[in-house]
Amino acid sequence: MASPAVAMRRPSPTVLASAPRRRPRRHEYSPSNMGSPSSASRLKVTALFGWIKGDRYSRTRELIPSAESYTLTGSASEVDTKPREVSISVVSSIMDIPPAEWDACAVDSVEPEKFNPFLTHAFLSSLEESGSAVKETGWLPLHVVARDENENILGVIPLYLKSHSRGEFVFDQSWAEAYHSYGLEYYPKLQSCVPFTPVTGQRILLRNTSYRDQVFDALVKALKNLATKLNVSSLHITFPSEGEFSKLKDSGLLQRIGLQYHWTNRNYKCFDDFLMDLKQPKRKNIRQERKKIPAQNLKMKRLRGDEIKSSHWDTFYKFYRNTTDNQFGPITLFPCNLLSVFSMLNNSQVVLS
Repeated sequence: MASPAVAMRRPSPTVLASAPRRRPRRHEYSPSNMGSPSSASRLKVTALFGWIKGDRYSRTRELIPSAESYTLTGSASEVDTKPREVSISVVSSIMDIPPAEWDACAVDSVEPEKFNPFLTHAFLSSLEESGSAVKETGWLPLHVVARDENENILGVIPLYLKSHSRGEFVFDQSWAEAYHSYGLEYYPKLQSCVPFTPVTGQRILLRNTSYRDQVFDALVKALKNLATKLNVSSLHITFPSEGEFSKLKDSGLLQRIGLQYHWTNRNYKCFDDFLMDLKQPKRKNIRQERKKIPAQNLKMKRLRGDEIKSSHWDTFYKFYRNTTDNQFGPITLFPCNLLSVFSMLNNSQVVLS
């Protein structure tokens, strides 16, 4: 199935008009380590990723702009003709947002029965608390929050300022190389996603209100303004929902489509029903492969929630590292981090052993 993503980038007169950054001549580096400190004006940003040491340049709060107010066009009701106002701000950690408030926004109002554990406060906060998605690993949290006049949270966006393209499963290294070839800096960039998780889902998380569409528009406008204020090369929203994908295009973001392969159970009653959907050569190969399983004395067991112990995660991590090391290079999910992440999900996890 298609795996959508949207982005805004510069230079592009249809998206952002501010001038792109140019790489100073005195600093020469390859695309693999782009983002080295380049000038005094860049120190506050680059220091956040460990490129410059010292407290003087490590104050994260200096990077966060003040809150902005937006009027929700068309939000006035017959009872109250005054348009609603929302205040949109940025926080440097998801821990600054109450879990219940975040999770209320993460529920899909269209299909509330479809629970997505990767959008929960528990999962995203565990990535920060475990040291997996933090500024030291090139994932500086800059989550966006929309509040009404009474400080009720109406919407949130998981957002990160990134110094690399790892852990996204959307490969934009060619963009980085293109920027580098023209003497421009591609990193840092803004990325709205679930770190290390190529799972489609909402990215603009909205509380279910009658004016949620207006809150959506205000949040997208705030995202674009933030990209301008931080003077980043681009803003990326990866693996959004189908509805968001279309609406973000209408908001002026560029679309790009990747490809994922998903297996779907088409009401198969048994394994032979599935095989009958395949061509004869494939059916023959699968049957021959399955005959080899008993000879290897393999057994399969499904574990749920608390049945999954640390020893299972240790084995899972070895498989995980074997895959990522061969396919994607260095990662920042370590054994203790992985156990911390999945322990937050309780019964939302299943492991086959």
